[in-house]
Amino acid sequence: MERIRKGDNIVVIAGRDKGKRGTVLRRVDKDHIVVEGVNRVKKHQRPNPMKGQTGGIVDKDMPIHISNVALFNTHTQKADRTAVKVLEDGRKVRVFKSNGEMVDV
Repeated sequence: MERIRKGDNIVVIAGRDKGKRGTVLRRVDKDHIVVEGVNRVKKHQRPNPMKGQTGGIVDKDMPIHISNVALFNTHTQKADRTAVKVLEDGRKVRVFKSNGEMVDV
């Protein structure tokens, strides 16, 4: 089970954007995710009339390694680690390690 998924609220714990919070937009691969407003760079983009894109300098969110982010716990208002717990009916759920509450609630 993945510890960080699309749509999760995370906080950056290392790097130049340390302390920023955002929502996971997508997973690039096993170890990289794209977070809204984090690791934003300026990219020079050529115009593409076939797609209707204008040229110029655009802001773009680049992937960040998942080791540099942690899930945001709304109860403690801090970054928190997660564990996977198996319920009685066999389902696997993510729980916060600090207080044992489920992440997906």
